[in-house]
Amino acid sequence: MSTNPSTTPRAITRRLPAAEATGLRTGARHSLAEIYRPADLVVLGLGVMIGAGVFSIAGQQAATTAGPGVILSFMIAGIACLLACLCYAELSSTMPTSGSAYTFTYVIFGEVWAWVIGWALILELQFAAAVVARAWAAITVRAIENFGVALPRGDLAGDLLAPAVLVLLTGVVALSARVGLRALWVMVSAKLLAIGAVIVVGARYVDVSNFGDFYVKPKPVAAQPTTVLEVFVGQSHAFGWFGVFSAASAIAFAYIGFDIVATSAEETVNAPKAVPKGMIRSLVIATVLYIAVAVVMVGMVPYTKISVDAPLSSAFHLIGLDWMGHVIDVGAVLGLTTVILVLIVGQTRVLFSMARDGLIPRRLAKVSRRYHTPTRVTLVIGAVAVVLAEFVPVLTMQELVVIGTLFAFLFVSAGVIVMRRRMPHLERGFRVPLSPVLPALSLVATLWLMVNLRVLTWGWFALYMAFGLLVYLLYGRRHSLLANPRTPVVEPPGRGRHRR
Repeated sequence: MSTNPSTTPRAITRRLPAAEATGLRTGARHSLAEIYRPADLVVLGLGVMIGAGVFSIAGQQAATTAGPGVILSFMIAGIACLLACLCYAELSSTMPTSGSAYTFTYVIFGEVWAWVIGWALILELQFAAAVVARAWAAITVRAIENFGVALPRGDLAGDLLAPAVLVLLTGVVALSARVGLRALWVMVSAKLLAIGAVIVVGARYVDVSNFGDFYVKPKPVAAQPTTVLEVFVGQSHAFGWFGVFSAASAIAFAYIGFDIVATSAEETVNAPKAVPKGMIRSLVIATVLYIAVAVVMVGMVPYTKISVDAPLSSAFHLIGLDWMGHVIDVGAVLGLTTVILVLIVGQTRVLFSMARDGLIPRRLAKVSRRYHTPTRVTLVIGAVAVVLAEFVPVLTMQELVVIGTLFAFLFVSAGVIVMRRRMPHLERGFRVPLSPVLPALSLVATLWLMVNLRVLTWGWFALYMAFGLLVYLLYGRRHSLLANPRTPVVEPPGRGRHRR
């Protein structure tokens, strides 16, 4: 019988020691430059959470699902995401590493589960970059045409713009993290100005009678059940309290992205304190902005007159402020640009961590001595995103991004409970209050969001994860650094961290 640790059952459940998760187990473990301050992390979170959806999701859900109650839906969704954010904050303060949920799971549950979460994060971030790039191209084309510029007919403009923005932003991330941070500050500031203009101008035209009592009589929807929840409850409904909670599930997806802030931990000054603050503050600010836009959206025009295709622009058109459409277009383009940039950053850091742990080729964990960034893995991520955006109908697969994210949320929430019992001695820069009650509520809230996804999405996710397990069995378990402790490190030790 073979005694190779990489082929024994025990190897499958091996866990990464907590001390090594942020230690110098490999030369690459601390070779990323410290560039982020607390305010930078807030900008990073806002960069990914506030995209074009801030101008559309409130109107779409009000018109089709919740009516004026969509404002309550935003509050419910914000609370659900805040619960998960608190759990991320505790684990990030304990293990400030680029791997985020992947590394947390490696320490708490073991290597196989870490691979599963890493594979799910790849699905979330890689597909999201391609999806947002396609959406960015479409919105950019529309914005240019709205300014009176004629473009070629067909999808030629969009097909060229999507890969162009991916190549540009991949280059920014690969060549300089500081340049990317500065660009992010500029673009986030500009889109916040656009959102501020929408709120301030729109607030002058709010009619409180449009809010009603925030409740619209429920209406059955004559359609075949498509989500897991609808399969169990039978007929689906729009409006009423069911509609409010259903809209909350859709709206929660707009908040997803705060978890990417955790991937910046190794590059953050005083990460155990700064990362939790950055995540929580960015989520709270995003929630306030989304609710404010929702109040303006529903208050300006009756929900029955809201256009699903361009809700906020059409609302301003109805009250005679056509010029606000240009402000919204610019804000949407900038919003999606920052989303793509942060997604590439987050994906780079997750794959970088998996590579230096040996679960994917270690060569991808090479850090450029010139640029002090994981250039190789960044270029690979950008190339894959271009291929997906060009040749895969990613816009029809958006829910795969969501289910990958929520799957990671489950493990992080459970991880807080398990780590408190298994590793109570670990120093924590932040602790979830009322544990294990709040982490348990986070589990329940995440499961609620997941059952509101389509059955078809669950099927594709199961196939994707099965393929991922096959990749692990064929490569990851044999090349894991824990299975081969004498394997040379990626870079010579002793380089230290590059400080600003």
